Amino acid sequence: MHWADRQTLAPPLQSAPMRKGTYVFDNNGSFLLAMLEFFIFFAWFMSLFWIFGDLFRSKDLGGVAKTLWTLFLIVLPILGMLIYLIARGGGMTERALTAQAESQKRQDAYIRSVATPNGGKASAADEIASAKALLDSGAVTATEYEQLKASALAKSTAPSGA
Repeated sequence: MHWADRQTLAPPLQSAPMRKGTYVFDNNGSFLLAMLEFFIFFAWFMSLFWIFGDLFRSKDLGGVAKTLWTLFLIVLPILGMLIYLIARGGGMTERALTAQAESQKRQDAYIRSVATPNGGKASAADEIASAKALLDSGAVTATEYEQLKASALAKSTAPSGA
């Protein structure tokens, strides 16, 4: 049998049916474009969260102004966001830092009220007793105990109302 005869005896190869229509990721370019679009959408969404957070954190705006800004951001989101950043963007950092400082003060006050008896106002006797317990447990040395004791006594004799 000749090689040409073998080709004619082989069953014909069937190709996959051609699909009609477009696909989202039919090549690398469309995938990269979709990734870019997702990134831009995510960045816009995060910016919108920051702006709404700043808007509702702001104490210099009343309820009506906050409502108008909110409606403006919902009806015309991109334009509203750009105008908000131009008009009020300079104070966003100060408002965020102020809110963070207030939160830190509240947290410190809460920790002090929970960690010590009498809401953080321990008497000298209480401080000396806790220092003695630390000395007995071996957590502090005798010299550190004397320093803690002197500090507690100095606090109790110092005038309160500075």
